Amino acid sequence: MSELSLAYIFHEQQLLVDENFQLPEVEKLEDDLDFIPGDQIIARDLLDIDAIPEGLHLVPIRQLISLWSRSQFEQASRAVQLLEWRRNHKFCSHCGHETEVHPLEYAMICPTCRYRQYPRVQPCVITIITRGEDEILLAQSVRNKGKMYGLIAGFVEVGETLEDAVRRETLEEVGLHLKNIRYLASQPWPFPSNLMLAFHAEYESGDIKLQEEEISDARFFRFDKLPEIPFKGSIAHSMIMHVLHGTPIIEY
Repeated sequence: MSELSLAYIFHEQQLLVDENFQLPEVEKLEDDLDFIPGDQIIARDLLDIDAIPEGLHLVPIRQLISLWSRSQFEQASRAVQLLEWRRNHKFCSHCGHETEVHPLEYAMICPTCRYRQYPRVQPCVITIITRGEDEILLAQSVRNKGKMYGLIAGFVEVGETLEDAVRRETLEEVGLHLKNIRYLASQPWPFPSNLMLAFHAEYESGDIKLQEEEISDARFFRFDKLPEIPFKGSIAHSMIMHVLHGTPIIEY
């Protein structure tokens, strides 16, 4: 009997787990992705035609953030991002020829022109903005249909420093100028393949002016009168708890 491997089996952003949110053990297939060298751990795409085994069900990966440890979630994050990279680079972006999986490294290589396509990470800045000793800025995205307020965040543009991205995103989304920008921490964020880079900044000047296509509401809240905030396990939650209570960033 073949040795079983612990399997991250994904259908897009959903992961196959048992009733206790644990991963299944399966026999390894030829197309499975070995993404942790030396360990019996694989990643696999669940196709639409594949049946879901009895006792297992699909769970959105977001739901597991608050249920799993940091290392478990980071492994799942790595697995889903590598699967998406492999799925999206089946053809060479230079000449259009079908690519092959490199045997020794994470690269899709073209057998014709030898161009290699590696996994890419999209850097995003997320910023907690304080005013005075007891206020933080929280904003509500137009895409959020609930009552949750979060932090200002956005993608880093080409040729831009991280600090410049913090300034630009804040100015664009809420019309404010910042000072004393400082780095806090980072978190892999597989939606689809981002790296969240956390910053703390202080309000300097300006009145709140919303970028209406992105932000439905934004205001400064007192520490003791916060609205609904992002869930535990997200870097946004850790940042808010860090400012409010001095707890370490990403304490999980």
